Amino acid sequence: MQSEKLIQSLIEQTRQNINQVEKLKSNSLPSLSWRENAISWSVLECLEHLNRYGEFYLPQIENKIRNSGTTAEPEFKSGPLGAYFAKSMLPKEKLNKMKTFKDKNPLYDKLDRSVIDTFINQQIKLLDLLNQSRNISLNKVKISTSISSLIKLRLGDTFQFFINHIIRHLKQIERIQEQMKHG
Repeated sequence: MQSEKLIQSLIEQTRQNINQVEKLKSNSLPSLSWRENAISWSVLECLEHLNRYGEFYLPQIENKIRNSGTTAEPEFKSGPLGAYFAKSMLPKEKLNKMKTFKDKNPLYDKLDRSVIDTFINQQIKLLDLLNQSRNISLNKVKISTSISSLIKLRLGDTFQFFINHIIRHLKQIERIQEQMKHG
């Protein structure tokens, strides 16, 4: 895949994600905190979960971009593991539930509307990093995963995985809002 095309599509997707979350600002705190049952997440918990991943990945990506010393290549080639991870995050018709790591699970944390601002600020940072990544190798720069520092993905795959994970939980937020309406 052309590196520039990949970056452009990820920037576009990130802008859509920001717009979707911006709309949540008009919702009341009770509706943002509503959950279908005792073990399901609220809208704010979904966003807080994403914020925790942002806290893990964004500083690392920024650091790797800053110190990369590589030059951009016209083509990005997904690694086998990176392609698998990125694809596994995409939401399916019947969502396959995934277990989340304890430190990334916000269930019953005291959350407020600032979670939305944190998310949006992280996405703005992500847009900046995507733009910066145009000047370096999406193939050679490697990012450690949250699963293990021993498992590293190519920067291009990390961006896809990270953004697909966001898309997945924004779909979850849409479902929560649907359930709340019909609850």
